[in-house]
Amino acid sequence: MKRTLIWIGALIVGALLGLLGIGWLNTVMDFIATVYTRLFQLLAVPTIVLAVITTFATFGSQGSGRIFGRTLTYTLLTTFAAAAVGAILFVLIAPGNLPLEALGNSTEAIDAPQTSYIDHIISIIPNNIVRPILEGNVLSLLLLAFAVGIGLSKLPESENKAVVVKGLSGLQELLFLLIRGLIWTLPLGIIAFSAQLSAQISAGVVADSIGKYVLVVLGGNVIQFFVVLPLFLLSRGMNPIHVLGKMMPAVLMALFTKSSAATLPVTMETAENRLGVRKNITRFVLPICTTINMNGCAAFILVTSLFVMQNGGTPITLSTILLWIVISVVSAIGNAGVPMGCYFLTLSLMSGIGAPVAILGIILPIYTIIDMIETAENVWSDSCVSAMVNKDLGRSF
Repeated sequence: MKRTLIWIGALIVGALLGLLGIGWLNTVMDFIATVYTRLFQLLAVPTIVLAVITTFATFGSQGSGRIFGRTLTYTLLTTFAAAAVGAILFVLIAPGNLPLEALGNSTEAIDAPQTSYIDHIISIIPNNIVRPILEGNVLSLLLLAFAVGIGLSKLPESENKAVVVKGLSGLQELLFLLIRGLIWTLPLGIIAFSAQLSAQISAGVVADSIGKYVLVVLGGNVIQFFVVLPLFLLSRGMNPIHVLGKMMPAVLMALFTKSSAATLPVTMETAENRLGVRKNITRFVLPICTTINMNGCAAFILVTSLFVMQNGGTPITLSTILLWIVISVVSAIGNAGVPMGCYFLTLSLMSGIGAPVAILGIILPIYTIIDMIETAENVWSDSCVSAMVNKDLGRSF
């Protein structure tokens, strides 16, 4: 509770500093925010790899298979729910088409990665060990981690195996020591993140020309966050207020870093030490959820795609909505996890069907705010999935 109050205080102080509009102060806050983001990104990749390897090596592929089955089930259920909530709000609020003059002002080119799904799948399969590390390709590293972890679990018990497993566990403990040290200094980072956001808002980054669209996207995230996910927890006999209170440091961190992967070290540390989730659950479930559990991304892809297609003259029928719910869920799960990944993924989908992608140029200035809330929702969903898996399998693991 004390840490949460400190973080909320840092949030308020940062917001006030950003509203002052002092140039040099904004520059300092941007610098500090960038430093913290880079440090957490630095720790995120080894956290993911070591967590998966040690979990598989310690508990074997059979036990991990049970955990993965539960994780995948809850991930699909929550992600489909997020997309469905977005679809319902889109129909109820019914954002109208943008005026033609607005589209005319947003014809500048938007650079996006031009890769097909086949290319993306091929890029996941590594052809050497070094490249995924240098490129930060999380999916490739997960594939390697799965292979190494399963290999270790299949090795007969021997001194050599024990040395390797203990070495990896030691590295993981060292990594978590560094993470705890970074978290101890995090109030300074929160001040910087909050000041950065406050300065952007006061400078007019947030546009109001597409208010209904923004209302659908943010409203869907709020409902998923405060209604749908708590209902999942209640269905498993857990108190959502208690779970959210314990996971609040990770949720707040996600809000300002806009990266589930960068927040992963905090999410794991918070789930283990505050929520009491077993280590073998957190260190297996959370790295996987960080990669495939994208509630906010699914809702963004669906709502944005419907909005863009509607502006391009495509009738939004029930069959169209149902089809794009499936597409948005599959796309979100397969999202590469790059910065602004959901935005560029939506852009690629719309380009592929010939929709007016210039509309995404209007959405771009406000995407920072949307991305923050989506990431917080994703981490909250990850936390819920790990808590539910822990509840389901706690007695047998």
